[in-house]
Amino acid sequence: MLTSEQARKNQEKFGFNELTEGKKKSIFRIFLEQFKDFLVVILIIAALVSGFLGDVESTIVILVVITMNSILGTVQTVKAEKSLNGLKQLSAPSAKVVRDGKLNQVPSREVTVGDEVVIEAGDCIPADGRLLTCMSLEVDESTLTGESLAALKSLEEPPEGAALGDQTNRVFSGSFVTYGRGTYEVTDIGMNTEVGKIAGLLNSASEKRTPLQVSLDEFGKKLSIIILAFCGILFVMSILRGGSVVDGFLFAVALAVAAIPEALSSIVTIVLSFGTQKMANEHAIIRKLQAVEGLGSVSVICSDKTGTLTQNKMTVEEYYVDGEKISAEDITLESHNQELMLLFSILCNDSSNEQGQEIGDPTETALINLGKRLGVGIMDVREKYPRLSELPFDSDRKRMSTEHRMDGQTVMIVKGAVDVLLERMEFVKEGDSARVFTEEDRERIERQNLEFSKNGLRVLAFAYKEMEEERTLSLEDEGSLTFLGLIAMMDPPRKESKEAVSRCIQAGIKPVMITGDHKITAAAIAKRIGILEDESEACEGAVIENMTDSELQDFVEGISVYARVSPEHKIRIVRAWQEKGNIVAMTGDGVNDAPALKQADIGVAMGITGSEVSKDAASMVLTDDNFATIIKAVENGRNIYQNIKNSIQFLLSGNFAAILVVLFASIAGLLVPFEPVHLLFINLLTDSLPAIALGLEPHRAEVMRQKPRDVKESILTREYLFSIGTEGLCIGLMTSIAFLIGYRSGGAALASTMAFGTLCASRLVHGFNCKSPRPVVFSAAVCNNIYLIGAFLIGAVLITGVLMITGLQGIFKVSALDMGQLMTVYGLAFLNLPVIQLLKWVKVRRK
Repeated sequence: MLTSEQARKNQEKFGFNELTEGKKKSIFRIFLEQFKDFLVVILIIAALVSGFLGDVESTIVILVVITMNSILGTVQTVKAEKSLNGLKQLSAPSAKVVRDGKLNQVPSREVTVGDEVVIEAGDCIPADGRLLTCMSLEVDESTLTGESLAALKSLEEPPEGAALGDQTNRVFSGSFVTYGRGTYEVTDIGMNTEVGKIAGLLNSASEKRTPLQVSLDEFGKKLSIIILAFCGILFVMSILRGGSVVDGFLFAVALAVAAIPEALSSIVTIVLSFGTQKMANEHAIIRKLQAVEGLGSVSVICSDKTGTLTQNKMTVEEYYVDGEKISAEDITLESHNQELMLLFSILCNDSSNEQGQEIGDPTETALINLGKRLGVGIMDVREKYPRLSELPFDSDRKRMSTEHRMDGQTVMIVKGAVDVLLERMEFVKEGDSARVFTEEDRERIERQNLEFSKNGLRVLAFAYKEMEEERTLSLEDEGSLTFLGLIAMMDPPRKESKEAVSRCIQAGIKPVMITGDHKITAAAIAKRIGILEDESEACEGAVIENMTDSELQDFVEGISVYARVSPEHKIRIVRAWQEKGNIVAMTGDGVNDAPALKQADIGVAMGITGSEVSKDAASMVLTDDNFATIIKAVENGRNIYQNIKNSIQFLLSGNFAAILVVLFASIAGLLVPFEPVHLLFINLLTDSLPAIALGLEPHRAEVMRQKPRDVKESILTREYLFSIGTEGLCIGLMTSIAFLIGYRSGGAALASTMAFGTLCASRLVHGFNCKSPRPVVFSAAVCNNIYLIGAFLIGAVLITGVLMITGLQGIFKVSALDMGQLMTVYGLAFLNLPVIQLLKWVKVRRK
């Protein structure tokens, strides 16, 4: 123990017992980083040039759109930076330490190396340390190790290199004492604790960009280069024809503004935001917008076992009584020995479950929960047969004994490890009588115990002894026992897990279980739910300890279950899959899962049982802790990605049409067909509203019968570009025809007006073409999106108002149209629908 002066010196030497944060970026810096995108840089340059040359409208629309998008990105980033705050909250608010020979209660941050800390049931452990005394001490370390059962502590030294969960003589910061008491000497505080190391891993684990982010970055660069090349060609052509440098440059800038979809990233963000609302209604809260799309590309799901695939609640699975194995569903109180087993498991038990509040060891609460399910009053039984004396559970003895008065007879009930109790058996109970315990009985019970263990079940043996008189129990009394039976328990799979795993495999996604629990237990659960087919697909973390990264990449494909893993193992497994070109989702609920959740492409935390650390490190949080919700989220992600592709196709085909019209006018030696204010109207209204509406298309279940999208596949596939090109060509052709008709009828002003009206109306109609890669105009699907219908009606009213209302004609620089000219505009615009639908039909027929 330390003196107060020694404690003060140690605090100066080692610092306080708290987690330190890395240097955080300022909000202003995060905001500026939103402008690093290549497409955004090009747009800013175009905006500045436009403003310098007097095209103020274009400057305003570009800057407003990219600024709004940057603000949205900043808000999302700031919200996501919470991982270390969650870790800090794990620290116990106070601790009991012995200083100057006295017991003192101090803030946990003042606990220092060398302190002697006193712990008992209900305490949170403030720092890592080595046990000095241990009285039936059990500690819940599930958030660190992933084990569902509390760890039984002892003073014995573990083997060198033992996993965290096997270091029985040590306790760790952030874990909780569930039973017993003890004292320990603090060896590590703050960032040197196991929780602190995880904090360091969180800082080193890199955030992954989703496939859509990568594709859009590549797309933006390619598109900008193409557009700049077009602009350069137009500028040169204008100079060669004898035009002024200023006019030629204005012409090129107008083309750039028309061609670059500056609203693209905003629309993608808006569509993803709507997607998050839908998923929140289905119990999946998205913390990072781009994760919605990333889920749709997931090809591997690395899932924690405890609390994720299982219920995180020990449950009685089977009895072994009268030489027979009995399922928990078939246990009946009509059988005397089964009833006796139930009574014994309630009486030789220190746990309770009153008003839904479970107190005690999970194994013991499983026993009394069975009693409640069978309609047995726990307190009634304990009042009827009160405890007279006891020998508490001891980690060395591996058993517990209690004495009761039952039906006029004093009885000692003993429960404990099977191998320990078998050594003390003299009789075996069968039916209403007991007989001598034989070697054959021993072998039969050991075989049954082995079978239970191979199935991942935790087994307790129950025996009893009729005492000659009531007295205080002693260790000598725990002999000449009568064997009653075995009770096998486990943390069972969630009911939805098996179906969810099946859907996962059907969708081409590989499920992988990664847990800190024992291999036998993990494999048993994995077999039940369909993750594991062969024992060779399961291994322990120690197997990969000395593997190189290259060796691990070859190894992971053949493994479906990893047991006894550390946080470092989890990150390495995730990285190995990522290096093989997979998009990896990692699910978990404990502190030990947080680094891997951050390293994964999509980190999925449990909302109910999950720690704050895991939630803050994750991209998505499940409010119902249901593995099936992840698969539903994958389905949503795939649909949302397809809808975003539809929106992008709508924007690019329309912008390509504008390029073609401008090129046509340039080649023909005519004036620029669009005024800057026309482009402003198109960008803000006839572009944005239908594009957003297409992002809200109803979801389709058939996406889960497809394989995950190849992460290396660009969004700009040859087929996708061909569709954009043909549709843009069709719209551009109709708009050019309108331009020529107007030019011949009334000159440049009328030509510009008719081209503007036709392009706007064509893009509104084109929204229905972009609903699906397949023709939909003659099916019910054509009108199943009320948002698209609304966008069409709003856009039609606006463009009609601009073309027909005198007060708006001057503002938008359009000429008055007679009824024939207006019908020509709308006729050419609507002609796009049957033409493009016919092209889609031909394309599908050819496939």
